[in-house]
Amino acid sequence: MAPGGASGTGDRIEVRGLRLDAVHGVLAEERRAPQPFEIDLDLFLDTRRAGSSDDLGATADYGAAVDAAVAVLAGPPRALLESLAAAVADAVLGDDRVEAVTVVVRKLRPPLAHAVASTGVRIHRTRAEPAGPGG
Repeated sequence: MAPGGASGTGDRIEVRGLRLDAVHGVLAEERRAPQPFEIDLDLFLDTRRAGSSDDLGATADYGAAVDAAVAVLAGPPRALLESLAAAVADAVLGDDRVEAVTVVVRKLRPPLAHAVASTGVRIHRTRAEPAGPGG
C-alpha cells in the first residue's frame, strides 16, 4: 500500500462526471421514472508499479470501476443516496488492487421546492471497514 493510500491522501485514479438515468429515491414520484444521477469515483491504490512498468495489470482498471458503478445504479431501487453510494463502494472494492474508494453520488434533479443544481453524498470506504450492514 502506498503511504496514506487508504486514508485518501495517496495515489488515486479519478473518474469524474459519470452520468446516467436510474430509478432511486424515497418519494413515489422518484420511483415512477428514471432521473439523472452523476457519479464521481476516487480509487486509492499504489500506482508506483504501474508508473514504472506501463502495464495495465499493475493498476486498477477504471473501466471496470465504471461498469461496477453502472451495474449498481441500474440495479434494484434504493431509497437513500447513502445506501446507493455504499453499494457502489462495495462494488468498486471488489477489485483487490483498490485499497480505498471515495464515491460521490449526485441527484441532478432532486424533487425540491427550490432550484438547486444537485443534491448528493460523498463517502470514503477502505478495505478495513465495511460499506454497509453485513458488509
